[in-house]
Amino acid sequence: MSNANKQTLSALVENKPGVLNRVANLLRRRNFNVDSLTVGRTHNPHISRMTIVVDTEKVSGRRIAANLFKLVNVIDVKLVSDEPYVSRDLALIKVRTDDVDSRNAVTLICDRYPARIVDIGTKVAIVEITAQEDIVEALINELSPIGILEMVRTGVVAMGRGVRILDAENYEPLVNVPTNGSGQYQVYGV
Repeated sequence: MSNANKQTLSALVENKPGVLNRVANLLRRRNFNVDSLTVGRTHNPHISRMTIVVDTEKVSGRRIAANLFKLVNVIDVKLVSDEPYVSRDLALIKVRTDDVDSRNAVTLICDRYPARIVDIGTKVAIVEITAQEDIVEALINELSPIGILEMVRTGVVAMGRGVRILDAENYEPLVNVPTNGSGQYQVYGV
């Protein structure tokens, strides 16, 4: 998938059980091709932030944002890739280093990237990189001939540059909302 077809969205959501499932179901139902979806806490304990990278070859990023915004637990959505932004992906890569040549090759490759060896033994080394997605991909491609044994990636996180802020500064969670006993909100006047 080319980067030209990718759009990055950030969504502020209520930090409650089931919210990730609702977002994932919406993306699945609408047949949006998700490249990366990450979720993490924010400085507000009631809010989490999702960063979603989608393939927008067949659908616009604005349409995806509009669909997300319709969900009850979604506080705000922003199409981050419309404006200047910073994005990062973290990867831990376990590489074969069972001889001097492979250890030297891994060290030389890491020197060319914002990567470092965080663990090394007689048989394997673990390399850590935090960078833009394309730089992480380039490192993976260079380490592949040496022998990648295991890898884990976090997915992309993104934030608008400068004063572009996505924050729900006045958000207060609803407390003691009456339910009908099944976890569903009680509907009045029906």
